Amino acid sequence: MPSTAPFIKRIVGLPGEKVEIKNGTVTIIKADSSHFTLEEPYIRQAPAYSYISIVIPANEYFVLGDNRNNSEDSHYGWLVSRNEIIGKAWISIWPPGLWGGGHNYSQPASVVTTAVN
Repeated sequence: MPSTAPFIKRIVGLPGEKVEIKNGTVTIIKADSSHFTLEEPYIRQAPAYSYISIVIPANEYFVLGDNRNNSEDSHYGWLVSRNEIIGKAWISIWPPGLWGGGHNYSQPASVVTTAVN
């Protein structure tokens, strides 16, 4: 990670998974090749770039910022070690007009079992 300052990022990829960003969507590819596309009502804009990660190693995590097109995050090629994760956002204060509790978003319970090309 390029800075030692704490940042708030969303963990989107877990150990053993790959993350593919293409055509404005983020797809998680599991170790068994099943996959699902993230539903992301919280992002400012869909990502305008493409990226595919390596298989995420044990104790490493792929993170993305909500402002996808202006966020220094794992699509620059770095991961976050488990021991660098220091907490969870419980409240949002920016922008001021949208103050409120931090939201938890769940993803689909089932995943697609076809191969990703």
